[in-house]
Amino acid sequence: QVQLVESGGGLVQAGGSLRLSCAASGATFSNYAMGWFRQAPGKEREFVAAISTYGVSTYYTDSVKGRFAISRDNAKNTVYLQMNSLKPEDTAVYYCAADLRASGARVAEHEYDYWGQGTQVTVSS
Repeated sequence: QVQLVESGGGLVQAGGSLRLSCAASGATFSNYAMGWFRQAPGKEREFVAAISTYGVSTYYTDSVKGRFAISRDNAKNTVYLQMNSLKPEDTAVYYCAADLRASGARVAEHEYDYWGQGTQVTVSS
């Protein structure tokens, strides 16, 4: 069983930055890949970024490439999402997720086994 707790969301103006954190517990953190997803009002949840078990591989959805960066600190059991140059369309609830069945960074939502409760990010124009 893995527990995930996100933090770091909030209200920011367009062009600003936020760093999300996701603290994991309940299993050996370095054994599983991690991902970030988001869900905007009235839309389905979508993939944002993923990172492999030791951070060697990362993957991003096109809309955030060059603006967001995913990283992890296995000593702290934490994965991060640094979000720069934020846009109003980045407004969403952001979720972290754990993939216990693979070491690489994966995109598909159904590949992930555990989810956090989410943190709200609101970007004002």
